[in-house]
Amino acid sequence: MTIATPDLAPTGEIARTRPEGGPVNILGVGVTPTDLDGALEQIDRWIHRRERQYVCVTGVHGVMESQRDEALRHIHNRAGMVTTDGMPLVWISRLKGHKRVRRVYGPDLMLACCERSVAPGHRHFLYGGAPGVAELLAERLVSRLPGLIIAGTWTPPFRPLSDSERIEITSRINAASPDIVWVGLSTPKQERWMAEIRDSLDAPVLIGVGAAFDFHAGLKRQAPRWVQHSGLEWLFRLMTEPRRLWRRYLSNNPRFIWSFLMQWLHIRHYDL
Repeated sequence: MTIATPDLAPTGEIARTRPEGGPVNILGVGVTPTDLDGALEQIDRWIHRRERQYVCVTGVHGVMESQRDEALRHIHNRAGMVTTDGMPLVWISRLKGHKRVRRVYGPDLMLACCERSVAPGHRHFLYGGAPGVAELLAERLVSRLPGLIIAGTWTPPFRPLSDSERIEITSRINAASPDIVWVGLSTPKQERWMAEIRDSLDAPVLIGVGAAFDFHAGLKRQAPRWVQHSGLEWLFRLMTEPRRLWRRYLSNNPRFIWSFLMQWLHIRHYDL
């Protein structure tokens, strides 16, 4: 694993700008109509300008959690980018006229961003996962992408952080001087953490990728590509983790379809 010494960079102004084109309103959550290349280019621009941003990698689960939690909806809508992590968000974006939208899947975004960062020497910090997962992920990524700079890792406790722990992790990340902080805490915990700590970190970009930590560490199996693009990945994941995920999918999916129909038919209005 490549461990680099801190190389502090100037901090840019905090900007809450989104990529050009404007968000797609999906049940009051502004989803960014882009593809993987567009997302990567936007992240590069933020790093180059030293703009402080966070990215929510969001599917149906994140949208529905935002229906139950107004604060979480505002967190999504303050993000620099809300990616189309699930195929339903892609299909709805296309229905609303954004024909070039593609799925921007968290594990794909993470791997592509890491690969793209080798040449310019961008630095990465891994925050999250169960004990030992971030370290294993760092080893796997560097083995797969020689030259990748992992500036540090941290596994937080499952409980909320104390004030002293929050200060400690902020200092640890800033001392490592990463360009991107990858957050693997699952939704909605990772979105809340990014929004809370955003202004305290010098790193330009925070990206919440949830299960990507376990996938790229080799601890969980990803769905085949054809399943991912068919919109049935939720069923694959339900079959592999039924106890943990049955309530999420069997409750959220029907409610999402009904709520979107109400929005599409203009029976219910959702403000961004």
